[in-house]
Amino acid sequence: MSAVYLLLLLVPTISAQTFRFGACPTPKVQSNFSLQQYLDKWYEIEKLPASFARGQCIEANYYIRKDGTIRVLNSQVVGGKREFLEGTAVVPDRQEPAKLGVAFSYFTPYSPYWVLETNYTNYTIVYSCTDILRIFHVYYAWILARSPSLPPETVHYAKQLLTDKGIDISKMTPTYQNCGNI
Repeated sequence: MSAVYLLLLLVPTISAQTFRFGACPTPKVQSNFSLQQYLDKWYEIEKLPASFARGQCIEANYYIRKDGTIRVLNSQVVGGKREFLEGTAVVPDRQEPAKLGVAFSYFTPYSPYWVLETNYTNYTIVYSCTDILRIFHVYYAWILARSPSLPPETVHYAKQLLTDKGIDISKMTPTYQNCGNI
C-alpha cells in the first residue's frame, strides 16, 4: 500500500485531531516528577481537538494498581449521560517518570503522555505526540486542573509554556465543566 493511499485512508481519523508535517517536537518534561503527587482527579480545562474527547465535563482519574501500573479512568458527559473509559498507564523509563505511556485497549500500543509541568495541587500541562510514517505527526495538549476551573492567568501561562515549547495551540478550546451532578 502506498503512503499516499494510507494517508487518504487516515484523513477521516485525523480530521478531528491536530496534525503537522514532520517529526514530533520533543519538549522537556517536568524534572523531579512525582507520580504519587500526580495521582487522583484532574479536570480538563482546555485541549487540542481529540476524537475520543468530544463531550463536556471531562475528567481524568489516576490510581496505582497493585501490579504497579496506573489505572486511568477518564469520563465525559455526552448526551446528558456520563461515559467512562478505562485504560492503563505505565512509566516506560524510570529515569524519565514524567514521560508516561497510556493505552485504552490491550490491542493498541501505549501513546505518549508527557507531563510538561505541574504544581500537583492546581494545574498540569500535558502533551502527547505520535509520528505517522515519519511524514506527519498527530499531537494533543491538555491543560488540566484539580478543580473545574483555573484563573485566566494560569491558563494564559500554560498556553504560553506550550507555545514556547514549539507546540501549536491555535486550535485549543475550553472544556465546559458545569454539568451539575451528572
